Amino acid sequence: MTQIGKSSAKRSQPSYFMSILGVSLVLFILGLLGWIVINANKLGQYFKENVEVRVYLRENITPKDSVALVQYIANKPYVKEYTYVTKEDARKKFIADGNDDWKNIMDANPLPASIDFKLRNQYVHIDSLTAIAADLEQNIGVNDVQYPRALIDNLNKNVQKISMILLIVAIVLCIVVIILIDNTIRLAMFSNRFLIKTMQMVGATRGFIAKPMDVRAIINGAISGVIALAGIFALIIFSEQQLPELKAMRDITWLVLLGAGIILLGILISLLSTHRSVVKYLKMKLDDLY
Repeated sequence: MTQIGKSSAKRSQPSYFMSILGVSLVLFILGLLGWIVINANKLGQYFKENVEVRVYLRENITPKDSVALVQYIANKPYVKEYTYVTKEDARKKFIADGNDDWKNIMDANPLPASIDFKLRNQYVHIDSLTAIAADLEQNIGVNDVQYPRALIDNLNKNVQKISMILLIVAIVLCIVVIILIDNTIRLAMFSNRFLIKTMQMVGATRGFIAKPMDVRAIINGAISGVIALAGIFALIIFSEQQLPELKAMRDITWLVLLGAGIILLGILISLLSTHRSVVKYLKMKLDDLY
């Protein structure tokens, strides 16, 4: 009987290898989608946080009032970064953009000084910007507040549309991944059905039979997750070498959560599928195993 158990265990080893390989490939695909979703969110945030609001100052504003207004805007929670643009700076930028200097036509500089600032991601919405503009325009030193309304509206619509598409794809892929991993594990356990039944026939309890296989499933799931993560991180490093811009969007926190989720998913599905298969074969009659 011991010889039968040993020979059955040896025959089961290749199926474990194929199970680990199959689960690793499926988890790799799921992890790759997760990385794409993370980058898509970071890219949307990057575009939003590059939206610039310009606060034009009145011509007769005093230096003291200018400093006070700059400090007022700088202390606002919606400001990510700001720049004070003097009249001379505005003239230089105007000329740098390819426009002709007006010094031969007029003496005075018609361009106003301004405070240009970029918003934090959560404030880049039309409602928020309308409220921000209304608040700033109440200041006596502000002449006008301008922001690209159409751009912001289109940006938010596109980000929402892309996020919804990615969410649907992620849900569908998660379902497919669970089904594929479950089938892979069940196929691997199919080759062990006689070993399971033999152990039951010699008096082993359900817990005694299931425990080592459940432990093996946990180990296999963890190994599959680690292999998938190694492939994902190798692809990330390669992609960042080809496109250095991707490195600027790297979010360590989300990548750690993605890695933990991939390993945990591999362990859970492997454990549940293995245990369910063991229970199934224990309930089956010997003749039904053939």
